[in-house]
This record gives sequence, structure tokens and C-alpha cells, in this order.
Amino acid sequence: MEILRRIYLGIVPLMAIVAGAMLIWLMVSIVVSVTMRNLGMQPYAWLFTSSEYALLYMTMLGAPWLVREKGHVHIELLTSALPPRLQRGVSRFVAVLCVLVCVILAWSGAELFLSNIERQDYDVRAYFTPKWILTIAFPVSFTLMALEFARFVHGDDLLHSGEAGLHE
Repeated sequence: MEILRRIYLGIVPLMAIVAGAMLIWLMVSIVVSVTMRNLGMQPYAWLFTSSEYALLYMTMLGAPWLVREKGHVHIELLTSALPPRLQRGVSRFVAVLCVLVCVILAWSGAELFLSNIERQDYDVRAYFTPKWILTIAFPVSFTLMALEFARFVHGDDLLHSGEAGLHE
């Protein structure tokens, strides 16, 4: 069980590193594309397509790490005004709601992924890309986000700090 825990704890930061590399790729691909246009050349079709795919993957791969680091935007105006015991209850309740939403989205993403495989759907742009390559990101990312939010439900750490605007 410890080995699975260590693997899981390593996967989320690895996904964030890949998302960061995709952000660098986006910068490079935009610079190359704009430079080519300014030189009167037609940018490669795969530059645009890979940028679009990178936007999706960057978002989905980085999201579980953001949950772990409490990097998603949330407003603590209400929770900071509550007494500590009630604050813990509200924070855990919000984390439970987040788990439920992520589980629903992971389930829907899995259904979409499986239907893409079953129907052999393709994303038709510069190239014919099997859609499952894109939609696999949904169940993976939302499942990991559900697990990360569940850590705030059951763990010692809370999703909300109770210090509105102070911990940034």
C-alpha cells in the first residue's frame, strides 16, 4: 500500500511538470508561428493544432496539483468570519461538494472517452487524431482532483485557511 501511495504522490507533481513544459511549448509555438507569418511564410499546421491540444492538456494535467497546493481561486470572506469549529465544518463540506462534482465529471469524461473509442471518433484538423487521445485527460484529471479534494475531507489540512487575503 505504501508503494501505491508513493506512486500517487509522485504522479501529481509529474503531471504539473508536464503541464509546465506545455506552457513553454505554447510560448515557443506562438513565437515561431508569428515569426513565420511576419516573414511571409505559412506556419505549419501542426503548430496550431499542437497549441490547441496543449491548452487542453496543460489545464487538465495541472489541475490536480493546483488542488493539492490550494491554488484554485476561492473566496474566504465567509469562512474567515466563522468560529474555528464551524470553519472546519464548512471547509470539509465544501471539499465534499468538490469531490462529488469531480466524481461526476470523471464519470462523464470516462463515458465520453469510451464512446470515442467505440465510435472511432476523430478530431479532423490538420491531421486525423483519434478523439480518445484528447478525452482521456478528463477522467484521469478529475479522478485525481477528486482524490486531492478527498484529502481535505479526511485529512488534517483544510481547504480554507480562514485568513482571508492573508496567506497569499
